Amino acid sequence: MFAELNELLGASPERPDAGKFTLLRDTRTDGSFLVHHFLSFYLRGGSAAALSQLAARFALWPCSSPSATTASWHRSCCVLCNPMFSSLQGVSLAAAKEQGQLVFLEGLKSCLDLLFGEEEQPGQPSPLQFLSGSSCDLRALFDFVRVSLSATAGHSWKGPVLLVDDLSVLLSLGAAPVAVLDFIHYCRVCVCCQLKGNVVVLVHSNEDSEDEENELVVNSLCHHSDLILWAEGLATGFCKDVHGQIKIIKRLSLRQAEQDLVQTYQYKIQDRNVTFFARGLSAAVL
Repeated sequence: MFAELNELLGASPERPDAGKFTLLRDTRTDGSFLVHHFLSFYLRGGSAAALSQLAARFALWPCSSPSATTASWHRSCCVLCNPMFSSLQGVSLAAAKEQGQLVFLEGLKSCLDLLFGEEEQPGQPSPLQFLSGSSCDLRALFDFVRVSLSATAGHSWKGPVLLVDDLSVLLSLGAAPVAVLDFIHYCRVCVCCQLKGNVVVLVHSNEDSEDEENELVVNSLCHHSDLILWAEGLATGFCKDVHGQIKIIKRLSLRQAEQDLVQTYQYKIQDRNVTFFARGLSAAVL
């Protein structure tokens, strides 16, 4: 969890908002550090979390020990090794999982089990059942989310949170844009409205891309988001002191007759933290 980002958002893990849909969007960069932030934010605040990691295994997430030194990450259909974060700022994912606070969907394992004939448990179809061709919708994945988070209702955890990293993988696996948007709609109704929790979704975006289906999903999600964090790579290319810029878009127009509030900052990813600053005001320049 990054304290500077919390200050920019006016957020506190002790008093998280409820019923919010947050969209994490990245363009020409890797926005997974934002997923790290929100997972740590909600776990430290005492919320029950369901993390749908559609291309990675739990063992490849950051180690639970703050003394760990490396972490490997699988994103989309390719492998990215990202040693930037060795832990989630004092949050033990293994302990959270054992205590029932964290439910982790291993998307890669689910795909392999389904495609290579691993037997399903009776009454528990694979969350990625659509890959088998027996169904074109994502109802099984939604049922996994609903059952996982509804099971936490009787515990002492705060409002549940669903994190999806990343939604673009579903399109790559053959899901239709309408099915993906329906899945998110039902998740918002279940988690945000019924369970009084929150939904956080990461999507990849490239305005110059010919992937019309992905851009359709991204644009649709933008219209329904309460908060958008858009991480972009620098137009000028790589810089060792500035790794990218982030737009924080608070969708005031979604609930009030006001214009959206847009703030733009640049950021630098460090070993265990991310620093944010106004454009042109990095430490190297000053």
